Amino acid sequence: MKIEVWSDFVCPFCYMGKRRLENALENFTHKNDVILQYKSYELNPAAETMPVQNIHEYLAETKGMPVEEAKAMNESVGRQAAELGLDYNFEKMQHTNTFDAHRVAQYAEEQGKGREMTERLLRAYFSEGKLISDHAALIELAEEVGLDADAVTTLLKVDDYAIHVRGDEEQARQIGVQGVPFFVFNEKYAISGAQPEEVFKEVLEQVWEEENSTPDLEIFKPKKKAETTYCTDEGCETI
Repeated sequence: MKIEVWSDFVCPFCYMGKRRLENALENFTHKNDVILQYKSYELNPAAETMPVQNIHEYLAETKGMPVEEAKAMNESVGRQAAELGLDYNFEKMQHTNTFDAHRVAQYAEEQGKGREMTERLLRAYFSEGKLISDHAALIELAEEVGLDADAVTTLLKVDDYAIHVRGDEEQARQIGVQGVPFFVFNEKYAISGAQPEEVFKEVLEQVWEEENSTPDLEIFKPKKKAETTYCTDEGCETI
């Protein structure tokens, strides 16, 4: 079974949706037969690389609400995250452009470290307050998950893996993704948003059953009856 996940590293519900899917997979009998692939999606491609507002101010401006209301909204999100064991530190978060982070994640995927890099970037942003557009920070994080620091340094100096990021985003447009997280199971079933763990469990079981069951065949009965011959190990006969 293949699961594709479109998400962004500054999306609070993407981290929660990721964890809920992982929790569902942990108790899934066939978890070792699941291929999980994270795909690039930028919520705000025009975001600045150097933040000029704190996260509460950024949300307030984006939503057109008072800063105190934005802060209360963030605190509510933080409580939801805590229920999943995630520590959201809104006072340290630095909202930023995520294009280069996605490029590094694409390289990590190619090196078999996509899941580790995605988790590390999310934790760096939400819990540690790291500026994940900063190249030095990205190199350090990549090295932590076992990637070659020199290779990451080189790709960040040029436009390597940009085409991979744009390809994922174009695919998202083609299949109608309008927000993240967005999960696609075997290119057949889609789940939008950080759904409850039970929803992920249900779709995992359903997709597995459908893909691994043998359908019952129904004998075709032509409108006009005609003689036909068929053979078995006991011989052939006409009916």
